[in-house]
Order: sequence, then structure tokens, then C-alpha cells
Amino acid sequence: MATMVNPPASKSKSNPLVYTPFPHPPTGNPILPPDTWGLARAAQPVDLLSASQEGTPQALTDLLVGNKYRIVRKIGSDIYLGKNITTDDDVAIKLESLNAKHLQLKHENDVYKSLAGGVGIQFVHWFGTECGYNAMVLDLGPSLEDLFIYCNRKFSLKTVLLLFDQIIPPIEYIHAKSFIHRDIKPDNFLMGIGKRGNQVNVIDFGLAKKYRDPKTHFHIPYRENKNLTGTARYASINTHLGVEQSRRDDMESLGYVMLYFCRGSLPWQGLKAATKKQKYDRIMEKKMTTPTEVLCRGFPNEFAIYLNYTRSLRFDDKPDYSYLRKIFRDLFVREGFQYDYVFDWTVYKYQKNAQAIAQAAGNTPGAEEDEKQHRTRTNAATAGQPTPQQASTASKPGAISTTRRKVMERGASGADTPETNRAVGGSDRMLRSASKGVVTSTGLGAPATYRVKRDEPPTQQWY
Repeated sequence: MATMVNPPASKSKSNPLVYTPFPHPPTGNPILPPDTWGLARAAQPVDLLSASQEGTPQALTDLLVGNKYRIVRKIGSDIYLGKNITTDDDVAIKLESLNAKHLQLKHENDVYKSLAGGVGIQFVHWFGTECGYNAMVLDLGPSLEDLFIYCNRKFSLKTVLLLFDQIIPPIEYIHAKSFIHRDIKPDNFLMGIGKRGNQVNVIDFGLAKKYRDPKTHFHIPYRENKNLTGTARYASINTHLGVEQSRRDDMESLGYVMLYFCRGSLPWQGLKAATKKQKYDRIMEKKMTTPTEVLCRGFPNEFAIYLNYTRSLRFDDKPDYSYLRKIFRDLFVREGFQYDYVFDWTVYKYQKNAQAIAQAAGNTPGAEEDEKQHRTRTNAATAGQPTPQQASTASKPGAISTTRRKVMERGASGADTPETNRAVGGSDRMLRSASKGVVTSTGLGAPATYRVKRDEPPTQQWY
């Protein structure tokens, strides 16, 4: 039976890496107008800047939820754009018919309650029953998929690293609260609004599940023959194989999200099949047969290190979040980027505004000029550094076999203490920093060894 290389269990009792937040600028205005938010989730072929109200049942139009929030239009599956009738603020309203076969909204609300107060966790304004529906009112902002489409389906390396640095802490926090998300994808990360306009928030906990007992930290048992839960495009290989999900699967899915942003697409997108099961099987086969080196070709070695690491974790392993965050922070510094919260969409928005002004003045650039400006924006955001493969000098860890084995591990427990010191900032006033940063390169390479935190076995079962 083929075996999978596992990183050695960490025996060190040294303190985890502690990071000091980078300085951040004052916040700016919303990135995209509210009527563009959720269009990626709705999967409607409409212009990002001219959304309509089509698809909203007439019975729900102008429905008042909680005597305070009015439904405006549908923006996704059972998700609606709403308005606070007192403040005129935009909100998201999730509705679930009380006649639905599987009611999930109450479960999701319970998860939000357990995670309340964590940085990067969406705020729930109201939950209750309204006109035959369970209803949940949440903060609203553009998803990373919305912004990805807005930027012509490609993010610069700088933007990907800025996002990753913000996403790791809330995922660690979710895991520390004994939950796994099980549906990590671009649609489930929203940028905030107002003072939190450049903070990434994790959303949609409808599929979230406890992977351990919150009190004893006893890990759920290893199981097989499970149905695929989540989104096939970003699902881990073990999830495709029917293995019970754990923390490692959230982390592997995040790796696919990062590569999706860098590459513009993943090799297993667009596969044709007669049935959903056949399509899932084709996606799994493509994931298993695409070498990490091929998947990450053209990008810094840290991406292959990350993917090999997460794929090597055992069922009940605790990921070393600090290690993973550090290798990408080292890459960020080595590339000479500036931690100014200037994302690609901020620069693109500025350029579109400048183009509109030029058109109003009678100086209308053609299509070729538009494309040239977009390429210039991308190059500026990546700071004009040498190619990533030249900049990254870290040695690559041992190759991980694409033949997967299903690993049955023992239960585990451990004290998960998430990092909470996060910086929140804006970017509209920092456009001048979109070009090359002034951080001096350290020339540091990524560690070539794996570090895994193992939990101690408990004495009591809870499942």
C-alpha cells in the first residue's frame, strides 16, 4: 500500500511566532457600488455596474424583516440585498423557507454565535422568523469572487499575499473554536464596508461542523465513505476520496483558492461529464494527477511548499498557521511589496475613474489602450520585481506522491490560541503606494522542513 510522506510531529514547546501588525492607512469609500455585490454568487451574466432586480419573487419584494430591514432584490441563492430603513445601510438577508426539507439557517446562526467577536467573522444583525421564513440579517460587502471578476479574473501576487495574510487568522480562530468551515471558496470571503472596508470577512457557515469536543478537545474519529461536502473545485483530495473532513481540508482548499487567484483558473475547471458524480470523479482525477510543480509553475516556490504541507497533514494534525503565514510574509518582504492595503481593485477603480474623466473631456482611449492600462495596473501592483521563480530561492521539500492514502489517525486535543492582533485599513487614499514598495529585501528563504503541532489524546469520547 502506498504511503504518504508526513511531516514529523512537533515536540518543541517554544512559543509560536508572534507578528506585529503593519501600519495601515485611513479607510476609504466602498470598492464597488452595492448593486454589484453578490453578482458572482448569483451567477447572472450581467454587467457588474448595472445590476437589475430580476429574480426576486414579487411576494418578497419590500418584505420587512425584523421591522427594520427591507428586501430590495435577490443577489444569490436565498440571499437578498436589503436596506436598513432607519440608516439606509445595505445589508445581506438570508431567507430559508420553514417548509424546506433540511433547515440549516438556525445551525448557521448558532455557529455565528459561537464565533461572535472574532476578527474577520461577519456580524449578524438579526435572526428570527418572518412570514414563513427563517431570516438572518448580516453585514454586506463585495465578495472576493466579485472583485476577481471586476479585475478581469486575475490578481497580482501582491494582492494574493495581502489577502492570504488576512485570511489565515480567522480560519485559525474558527478552528480554535472547534469548528471547520468545509466550504472555503472565493464567494465565502467578503470585504468589509465603512471603517472595515479593507478587512476580509469569512461568511457562510451553513456547512460548518465541530471537529472536536469544545471542552475535552477530543477529535472526531476518522471515517470514510462520506459524501462530498463543499464546492468540488476547491475541495481537498481527501474530501473527494470520501474521507471525513478536518482542519487540514480547510487549509488545502485555501491553497486552491490562492492558486485560482494567481492563475486565473484551475486545471480541473470546465471538465465535461454526463452526471454530477462523473464530473466530481473527473475533478478528483485531475487534482490527483496534476503534479504540484505543474500546478504552481510560474509562481514562487512558497505555493508548492504550502500545498505539499497541507496535503501531508494527518487527519487530526493541527496545522502550523504561524509557519504558513511566515513563509508568505517572508516572500512579501523579499518581493519588496509595501503593506499599504492597496489591492488590485483599488488601482483598477482609480484607473476607470480617470478613464471616465478623459472620455468626458473628449480624449477617449481605444480598446488597445484599455488593455494596456490594465496590464500597467497589474505590473504596478506587483511592484515590477524580478520573476517570482527568480526571487524565490527557497529549496523545495520532498515531492509528495499523487497516490493518496486514507490515513486513520487517533483522536487529538490541544489548546488552539489564535492570533488576534489584526490591522484594519483602507486604500483609496493610498494609490500613490501602488507602485514598488520601499521595504528592503531580506533575501530570506522559506524553511525547507515541515512543522506540525500534534495534540495529546484525550481520555473521553463525546461523539
